Amino acid sequence: MIGSSFQEPDGELVAHQRHTGTEQSVQGENMTVLFKRVALAAMSITMLSAASAVHADSYPSKPITFVVGYPPGGASDVITRLIAGHMQTALKQPVIIKNQPGVNGNIATEEVVKAPADGYTLLLGTIANAINASLLKNIHHDVNKDFIPVVQFMSSPSVLVVTSKLPVKTVDELVALAKQKPGALSYASTGSGSSPHLAGELFKLRTGTDLLHVPYKGAAPALTDVIAGHVQTGFKTALSALPSMQDGSIRPLAVADKQRMPDLPDVPTMAEAGYPDFEVLSWNGIFVPAGTPPEVVQRLNATVNEILKDPEIDKRIRGMAGRPGGGTPEEFRALVQSETEKWGEVIRKNNITQQ
Repeated sequence: MIGSSFQEPDGELVAHQRHTGTEQSVQGENMTVLFKRVALAAMSITMLSAASAVHADSYPSKPITFVVGYPPGGASDVITRLIAGHMQTALKQPVIIKNQPGVNGNIATEEVVKAPADGYTLLLGTIANAINASLLKNIHHDVNKDFIPVVQFMSSPSVLVVTSKLPVKTVDELVALAKQKPGALSYASTGSGSSPHLAGELFKLRTGTDLLHVPYKGAAPALTDVIAGHVQTGFKTALSALPSMQDGSIRPLAVADKQRMPDLPDVPTMAEAGYPDFEVLSWNGIFVPAGTPPEVVQRLNATVNEILKDPEIDKRIRGMAGRPGGGTPEEFRALVQSETEKWGEVIRKNNITQQ
C-alpha cells in the first residue's frame, strides 16, 4: 500500500535539518544587521559630507578677527592689512585687524591658540613663532601641534652688512678679521630673540667666530649705529636696510637666501660666498588653531592664493623687498617645522636664553 510505504525520517537527519535551518536563520539575521550597519555608515558619511559642504558654503557668515603680534605700521602689520583688505572683498565679510604686540609676538599667539577653532580668529604667524618654540621658557603651546599653517603671505631675506667704515668687502674678509680680533667686532640686532639676533648667532656657529651681540629696541636704532660705525656688522632685513645699502651708507656682503635679490644683483648669496645652506628669511602667513575644519582651511588658502596672483599685490610685495608666498597648507607646515628645528638648534648650541 502506498500509505504503508511511508517511514519516519532518520533522527540524525532531522537534527541536521533543524540545525541547518537555525544556522540559516542566524546567518540571515547577521546579514540583516550587517546591511543595517552599512546603511547607517553610508548615511553618516552622506550627512557629514552634506554638513561639510554647508559649512564650506556658509563660511564666513560673520566678521573675521586677524590678530597681529606687532604694532601698527610695521612690516608685519602692513602686509597683513594689504592681504586682509582683499580678503574682505573675496569673502564678503569684514576682516578686523587686532594688534597685540609683546613678547616677540607671543601675546597674540597665546590669545589665538585659545580661540574657537572655527576660522573666525586668525593669527599672523611669523619666524618669531619658530624661534619662540625654543627661546621662551613659559610658553603654553606647541606651534607645530596647536596650529595649522594655512598659507604663506611672503618672505624677505636678511642681508649680512657691515659699516662702510670697516675695511672688508667680502664675507671671507669679515671672518678673517673677526678671527684676528676675537670678541672685538660687534653685531646689531632688533632685540634678544629676534631674527637678526639668531642670524648673528647662526653666523658665529657656521664661521667659528666670536662676535659681541648688541641688542636694540627696533630696526631703526640698530641700523643707525651700524651706519655710524658704533657697531660693525649685522643681519638686516632687506625691507628696512635696502635704501642704506643702495646709497653706500652700509655695505652688503651677502644675501641669506638661495637666490640673489633683484634689488642687489651684484651681492652674492651666503652659499656663493662659501657658506651653503645658510638661509635667514623673515616670513609670515595665516595660522589657525588646530581643529579648524579642513574646508575652512582650504577656503582661506584658496582665497589668499588667488589674491597673491594679482599683479598689483605682487608688485607691492616685491616693492617691500619681499617674495610672494602662496602654496599649500602642507608646504607652509613643512617650512614652519623646518624653521622650528633650525632655530632650536642655534638656541641650544649657543645657550641663548630669554632676556
